[in-house]
Amino acid sequence: MSTTVVNAGQDNQTWAGGNEPLKASYGKMMMWFFIVSDALTFSGFLAAYGFSRFKFIDSWPIADEVFTHFPFLHGVDAPMYYVAFMTFVLIMSSVTMVLAVDAGHHLNKSKVTIYMFLTIIGGLIFVGSQAWEWNTFIKGEYGAVKTKGGNILQFVDTEGHRVALKDFVVANPDSERVQQERKNGLWFVSEGTLPSYTIEEVLHGLEAHDNVLVRTQTLTEEGAKTVLSREASINQIKLNGLKVVEGANLQENEYGSPLFADFFFFITGFHGFHVFSGVILNIIIFFNVVVGTYERRRSYEMVEKVGLYWHFVDLVWVFVFTFFYLV
Repeated sequence: MSTTVVNAGQDNQTWAGGNEPLKASYGKMMMWFFIVSDALTFSGFLAAYGFSRFKFIDSWPIADEVFTHFPFLHGVDAPMYYVAFMTFVLIMSSVTMVLAVDAGHHLNKSKVTIYMFLTIIGGLIFVGSQAWEWNTFIKGEYGAVKTKGGNILQFVDTEGHRVALKDFVVANPDSERVQQERKNGLWFVSEGTLPSYTIEEVLHGLEAHDNVLVRTQTLTEEGAKTVLSREASINQIKLNGLKVVEGANLQENEYGSPLFADFFFFITGFHGFHVFSGVILNIIIFFNVVVGTYERRRSYEMVEKVGLYWHFVDLVWVFVFTFFYLV
């Protein structure tokens, strides 16, 4: 029996084992495996969001009406401006990370230090901005009424501009509500923070202001929300009004379908956790760069590894931004 010996060192042979498959170190390969698995996770979340939005396409909130706030500019309608700023900051942090990796290849410690520091600052700005956006989304701005069927009724003027409850509703100082709590013996009933107004107060305010109309969450063929007539607006609140909703949480959402808020909190929160984790990793690598750990190794591969992760979270945000804010 003859035996064929294969020379693994020949150039025309495929990889036959060793410490660096595909000319990549073990650490880099493991980072790529993690990125691929995490990309599949995000893909599943975004696919679920897409299917849910398609199912409720006739009543899904309009992003331009939800994300209209900008820090320190109260009352200014700036749709998507701050989200665009957040996206720009995150993309620029990815650029500084590229420059840090390139400086590491040239064993330039000072430039790696500067670019890593700028990357960390960009990540912190993004995480802080996302926290501010969450806070604004949770508090809300206009307020709405939830019907007995679970739909959301918003308020607009005769020109179609949103009107906040505080602009036409006056709270009755004589009316007093007691929040339902377990200590009062209501073991199977829970209630969150009490709204600022009752349905009766909203109805009285609506009847007293002829220029205020009710807008439903159902979209017309033109893609705009349906605005009811004056008489229909009053009847809708009088007959179907259940409670006042202010802001958004996992159960109620003044902007429309509560499913939108559920996906928003989960997906953006999951991505925000990734960015925060990336900032922590960058800080650890930054201090290692400062003390000269990689300079002594004559290799800045750790900077490259954390750079792969940072580019991944940046790329994921591009898809999240597209799905939630643009489409």
